[in-house]
Amino acid sequence: MENVNGRIRAICVSKERGVEKTETETAVLVEGEGIKGDAHAGKWHRQVSILSGSRIDEFNSRGAGVKNGDFGENLVIDGIDCVSLPVGTILTLGDGDRQASIRITQKGKECHTHCRIYKRMGECIMPHQGVFSEVIKGGEIRKGDGVLIRYPDINRPFTAAVITLSDKASQGLRKDLSGPAACEILTENGYEVIETVVIPDDPKRLKAELIRLCDGREADLVITSGGTGFSIRDSTPEVTLDVADRNAPGIAEYIRYRSKEITDRAMLTRGASVIRGQSIIVNLPGSPKAVKECLGFILSGLEHGIKVLRGAVSECARDNAPGSNR
Repeated sequence: MENVNGRIRAICVSKERGVEKTETETAVLVEGEGIKGDAHAGKWHRQVSILSGSRIDEFNSRGAGVKNGDFGENLVIDGIDCVSLPVGTILTLGDGDRQASIRITQKGKECHTHCRIYKRMGECIMPHQGVFSEVIKGGEIRKGDGVLIRYPDINRPFTAAVITLSDKASQGLRKDLSGPAACEILTENGYEVIETVVIPDDPKRLKAELIRLCDGREADLVITSGGTGFSIRDSTPEVTLDVADRNAPGIAEYIRYRSKEITDRAMLTRGASVIRGQSIIVNLPGSPKAVKECLGFILSGLEHGIKVLRGAVSECARDNAPGSNR
């Protein structure tokens, strides 16, 4: 491979999750699965984990004394600051017929238990410096192989994530119908739904999920369903505004405006709409019917907003747009 951006410093695998990985000279990447024989392989979005060699070196310069695989990472890559790459970036690994490709799907992860590194150093770099990927082309990789970056197409399909808030659905006491309804209409409109989550009406849990889906998975659109009413446990708008970088109230206002044509109770929904990073978060009511209606109101208009956030189009006012000189 010519004109490489980086090189594989180490390949690490383990047969169990939650343990340190062991270095190996070669590994086989299986399309849609991960590294053959590694515990993290499977039909999910975190098949192959990556750390940049420079991040490990900097951590070790402070006396950490960690070796390749100690963070549970599969690949250590030199020459590329992987966490700075956008989700959707494709890394091509190796040479010739054995060349493989992985696509970045998530940056960072929540640390549920503190490892021995954290206990000794007071921190661990994997939760905020780790990168996760899926295998899109299988092949054999070797230590020292070149790594080539291919940035995501700015005109790629939009991505979406859906969060359903329901105490009963999260406990399995009621089937979630709102989430599938949202997924159906999003898919029909060309979105790639990258994740669906059903959680209780818990503000802390919702905040963590919104941050993860916006910052880690970099979804273009995050839809929430439920928690927008007057009940004491309905806190979705407050949590949404709390994680916002910028407010985008027009989306929620338009939903209420169009919904009043259907029911006068539209004035009682408290849903918010905001921007976090390059993601748009929109709160919808909890019923499947309302979810379909509200998405039908806003999806055509959202397309331009998502393209602006991606940098695919400029934010130029039409002659008859509000705020223009006409």
